[in-house]
Amino acid sequence: MSQAVMGTTAPPPPAATVRGSSGRLGDTIFEWMCRGAGLLVLLLLGGIIITLFIGGLPALRQFGIPFVWSTAWNPVEGREQFGAGIAIVGTVVASVLAIIMAVPLAFGVAFFLTELAPEWLKRPVGTAIELLAAVPSIIFGMWGLFVIVPIIQGYIQLGWIGEAMAELPGIGFLFASNSFTGTSLFAAALVLAIMILPFIAATMRDVFDQVPPVFKESAYGLGATRWEVVRNVVLPYTRTSVVGGIMLGLGRALGETMAVTFVIGNANRIATSIFDPTTTIASVVAMEFPESLTGSLQQSSLLLLGFLLFVISFVVLAISRYLLRSKLKA
Repeated sequence: MSQAVMGTTAPPPPAATVRGSSGRLGDTIFEWMCRGAGLLVLLLLGGIIITLFIGGLPALRQFGIPFVWSTAWNPVEGREQFGAGIAIVGTVVASVLAIIMAVPLAFGVAFFLTELAPEWLKRPVGTAIELLAAVPSIIFGMWGLFVIVPIIQGYIQLGWIGEAMAELPGIGFLFASNSFTGTSLFAAALVLAIMILPFIAATMRDVFDQVPPVFKESAYGLGATRWEVVRNVVLPYTRTSVVGGIMLGLGRALGETMAVTFVIGNANRIATSIFDPTTTIASVVAMEFPESLTGSLQQSSLLLLGFLLFVISFVVLAISRYLLRSKLKA
């Protein structure tokens, strides 16, 4: 009788074997699909980089490494001289200025939504910030040209603010008005700051919300203020993600094209003041690539500029990772 009971309660081995093999097959398929997705991204990125490098080889052979810091840009046939110096300086300076403007504002938005805003206000403000990221860049460019540029020209550059800043000892030359068109490095940086604000603010808000409540409650229990909790508890806990969000915004700023093209002035000279017009790598490529002849030295120089933009983005990301890793080890 005991054998009969054991026989009726024992699970049938064939069914268990079938279920186990089916589960392993599904895991294997899912694993290879994930690996394929990751490899596809690497292949696409590598293909773009290789294409740009091969396309820029004629210009690299013609001008050599000095192409990187040369300020010459003369597309006239027979006198063709090209250099990336002005575009690189404009790209880096405009992006850094945009980050300086956007990060404090993004932090303020995230702090307000996670610590100060009432529940009925959090969702509308958060949705508005996220919708700002969906606005096409050309709309930002048009808005910047017709709204931001006149305001900067009339109330800041040529107003009492610009005059007062130009009188500052030591740094006044950075705010001197050398051009009166209104399109300038400052206008481009301001538009870029508004464009990257939602990316950084949304990232900060999400990671601030992920801090375990017990950490903040413990700090409040010890008598800490809201600012002390954010500075000593929230920011250290979310430092990696916050830096990642800032780097996401910086990458967006480095590669922005149409919005910058509208408001930066597209002048082939290095800006000595933030109110001077200049240019960036993306705006140079956008303005001149449609007019360049296939296989010409000008087109090769533009492709080489695109490759250099990839290099700049990689270097910035590598530096941020290194600094972040150093802080984590400390």
